Parts: sequence; C-alpha cells; structure tokens
Amino acid sequence: MIVFSGIVVFIVMILTSFQIISRVMGYPWPGYLELSELSISIFAFLGVAYAQRVDSHIRMELIVGNLKGRLKWFVEVFATFFGFLIILILIKYSFLFALDSYKIGDTTYDYLYPTWPAKALVPIGFSIWALRLLLELIGYVRMLFLPNSEPFAIPVTKSPEELANEEIKVIRE
Repeated sequence: MIVFSGIVVFIVMILTSFQIISRVMGYPWPGYLELSELSISIFAFLGVAYAQRVDSHIRMELIVGNLKGRLKWFVEVFATFFGFLIILILIKYSFLFALDSYKIGDTTYDYLYPTWPAKALVPIGFSIWALRLLLELIGYVRMLFLPNSEPFAIPVTKSPEELANEEIKVIRE
C-alpha cells in the first residue's frame, strides 16, 4: 500500500505542476482541485499501517523507552490493545460514513465528483492498520511471556548511537 500511495503522491505532484503551467498559459483544468483533494485520502490513510510498522508514529517514547523487561512489554500490550480498539471503532464509523455518502449520492460542490470512493479508502486503510496492530499485539504478548526471546512482528526502538552507526554505514557503502 505504501508503494501505491507513493506512486499516487508522485502522480499528483506531476499533474499539479502541469496544471499550474496550463493555468498560467490560460488553460486551467476544470475540476482539478476537487480531484486532488479527493486523492489526499489515498496517501493519508493507506500509509498509516506502514508508519506503524516502521515505528514512525508519535508515541510516549520517553516513558516506554526507559522501561525494561516484562513491565515494558505489559505497557506495550496495553497501549497496542487500546489503539486496536480505537481503530476498530473508527473502522465501523468511517465505513458507515462512506456507506451513507454512497447512499445519498454525495458529490463535490462544483463538478459533482462522487465523494464515496475517497471516503471508502478510510475504513480500508484503517482495516490494514488494524491487522498491523493485531500482529504487534501478538508480538508484544509473546514478549510479555517470553521476554528473552528475539522480537518478532514488533518495531524495535534503536538508540541514537545505533541510528547514527547505521547512517554512517550507509554513507560508507
């Protein structure tokens, strides 16, 4: 999904550049702004599971990063389970919102593009995110009961020194 989202961002960027050039030359594309607004849901919601996977989301690392052993894994299980429940609720209501948009024939104001496809991407992206959270939940529960095992299906937080050494290694290669 992240590759697809990246491709869409690139296409929107190129089309926006061409649209600006054509508008300066006196030939604007009708409805382009509305289409680009509708495309935002593609890269905003289909990439959240990837952000969860690579641990680039915002969290209380100051607290969790200083915990050790079973306490750390218990906090991770609790936080991930709570996040999973919230995402399940968001899936339900975003699906109902998209379904309602489809039923009433909701469109944009000027060019009457249907909005339900963009709204339907929200529960799809959240569903993928929920699967990612479920995998992490299983991984954290595993670490809670087997704290000395190798982490699996969970993001591993690296220290600033480890990150710096990885960047140096990449630069040297």
